[in-house]
Amino acid sequence: MKFLRIGCIPLLIILAGCSTATMTNPPRSVTEQILLSTAADRALHSTSLIDFNHQKVFVDGTYFDSYDSKYVMGAIRDALSQAGAKLASSASNSDIIVEARCGGLSTDQSSSLVGIAQTGLPIPLAGVMNIPELSLYKSDRQNAIAKLALLAYSTHDLDHFYSSGPMVGKAYNKYYKVLGIIQWTRSDIPEKKRKKSP
Repeated sequence: MKFLRIGCIPLLIILAGCSTATMTNPPRSVTEQILLSTAADRALHSTSLIDFNHQKVFVDGTYFDSYDSKYVMGAIRDALSQAGAKLASSASNSDIIVEARCGGLSTDQSSSLVGIAQTGLPIPLAGVMNIPELSLYKSDRQNAIAKLALLAYSTHDLDHFYSSGPMVGKAYNKYYKVLGIIQWTRSDIPEKKRKKSP
């Protein structure tokens, strides 16, 4: 029995050494998604929707085409509901139709580097040797802009009811690195800000 227990130890070590964990990366980073949603939220908060108070409203997303359209359409419905609108499930059940459109909802990215960028050094008869980045100072910047607009008209006689004009919101996230070791982030995204200790 003792021999059997001793013989099981190498087997357990081998089995433990064979285990692997699968890690996946989605096609879009959470920072990008939060940048866009934050910019969209700020665009919607830049205007008053009090005209829709007590109005039965249907939100039409036919003309809204952009990244994260479902989130933004949901945010528009939320903003209208908070303003006192009664959300209708269909146009035929509404008094007012609100058409949402997007003039822009994306990010611009830029970077700067003081040092040597990552590069490949060709070696005869051996191929290419990758030389890692050597940075004294590096910064990467992402700026998101949301430009949204709303048009509202009467469901029954199609009379104009409301135009928001351009609603613009912005958000940014900046990453810095010094001497390849010291790094920090500056951001106006609430989820990215460091909370101060009480």
